[in-house]
Amino acid sequence: MKSVLTSARSRSSTFRNLALGAAAFVFAAVAIPAQAQQLTKIRFVLDWRFEGSSALFLLPKAKKYFEQEGLDVTVDSGTGSGAAVTRVASGAYEMGFADISAMIEFLANNQQNPGARMQALYMMYDYSPAAVMALKKSGITKPSDLNGKKLGAPVFDAGRKAFPIFVKANNLNDKSITWTAMDPPLRETMLARGEVDAITGFTFTSLLNLNARGIKDEDLVMLRYSDYGAKIYGNAVIASQKFINENPKAVAGFLRALNKGVRDVIADPVGAVKYIKERDPLINEALEARRIKMTIDDAIDTPEFRSKGIGAINKLRFEETVAAVVSAFNLKVTPNTDNLFNSSFLPSRAERQVFPK
Repeated sequence: MKSVLTSARSRSSTFRNLALGAAAFVFAAVAIPAQAQQLTKIRFVLDWRFEGSSALFLLPKAKKYFEQEGLDVTVDSGTGSGAAVTRVASGAYEMGFADISAMIEFLANNQQNPGARMQALYMMYDYSPAAVMALKKSGITKPSDLNGKKLGAPVFDAGRKAFPIFVKANNLNDKSITWTAMDPPLRETMLARGEVDAITGFTFTSLLNLNARGIKDEDLVMLRYSDYGAKIYGNAVIASQKFINENPKAVAGFLRALNKGVRDVIADPVGAVKYIKERDPLINEALEARRIKMTIDDAIDTPEFRSKGIGAINKLRFEETVAAVVSAFNLKVTPNTDNLFNSSFLPSRAERQVFPK
């Protein structure tokens, strides 16, 4: 009788263990997809194609920094700052990377459309890296030489969009300057062929693209906007107001992950090239390594960012940037600067000290 009871208890224990094991298996099977569903999706659009500066966003994605913050981030290439702004405004993307001047212009012209509102959250370029580039043989050596010339750039190019600020700062005769629009890959080619007298573009984009077409540095003239009176802020991370309001934790997490990635890129620019190559296997690795270094040197590694940390703004300087955009574009409305840049989601100042000592 004792043996029968022991056997029954053994069978009962076995069934109980099997039931517990099955329940645990079912719970795990359910929990895995549930955890995956908890990741907040963010569609992020760049201002340009996958090249040097895009490593700032591709590295934190590849290293799963975004995922560690509970985010499922998709990073897509872009076709210019103006396009990035409109794509965020339309809801096609929750966040993006764009020239601040393009965002200011858009918001000033769309005051009556609440759905199109957005804010800048993290200033990546302390100064705009926009410049006018010409071949030395063109005879262009200073801004006034651009009067009466033919310039070229894609319609959505940040340098093209901000050109009125450069015009205003240098008292150029804007009506005497003619423009030729082209697809991005043709911009430097048309300058090299002499089909336009000069082009606008970011220093680290157009200069290196011209080098790739056989034009040496010494054969070029580069008129940086920041060297000729247009000391405006450059590119920033932007987000739609709707997404900011509905997902504040996701916004803060995105900036933490991005900031961590920026630190890594600055520490090892050459090593960051592999993350660009993962998205575009055809890139010239040596060229893109130089482009990343130029991006850091020309737009990020500034005394202001070193002392106060990357990502933040100087309010007075930001107001001057807004005023310059409003004046140059003859905008009818001056946007409230307090509504244009939202610093409340930035990582701490200590975290934003991303430069090696």
